[in-house]
Amino acid sequence: MKLYHGTNVEFNVIDLTKSNKFKDFGQGFYLTDIKQQAIELSQKRAIRDGGIPIVQEYEFDESSLSGSKLKVLRFDNPTAEWAEFIYKNRSRRSSEFTHDYDIVIGPIADDGVAYLLDRYEEGSYTIEELANELKYKKLNCQYFFGTNRSVSLLKRIK
Repeated sequence: MKLYHGTNVEFNVIDLTKSNKFKDFGQGFYLTDIKQQAIELSQKRAIRDGGIPIVQEYEFDESSLSGSKLKVLRFDNPTAEWAEFIYKNRSRRSSEFTHDYDIVIGPIADDGVAYLLDRYEEGSYTIEELANELKYKKLNCQYFFGTNRSVSLLKRIK
């Protein structure tokens, strides 16, 4: 399968330590199987941080997802479990949370995530309400590669 990474900086080596620690699925390398999504992300990053929009293309053998060599977590829909997982990864107050998944696949949370997480933390939302509010408005999917073992399975083709 082809996966895309939208960025504003060219690089040839994936360095997991350069990723933000407080993203949806934690510190790791994020891709999507939707090229237009990667294009839009690269454009937003270039506007926000400078640089130029770049979409990197990778080949990934998805049969690796069903083998026993990788620990994989998949969320097919925005659920309470998905929202709780995002909350734990994004919360700067619970910095002790870490997970040991090599790959996590699931929907992208909406851009207003920090506001919604604060509302959940203060008790204004239940976890089910948070999950509903976190639904992104377009069909989307993100692939998180969080270990060097998983990153080694990505073959850059463009």
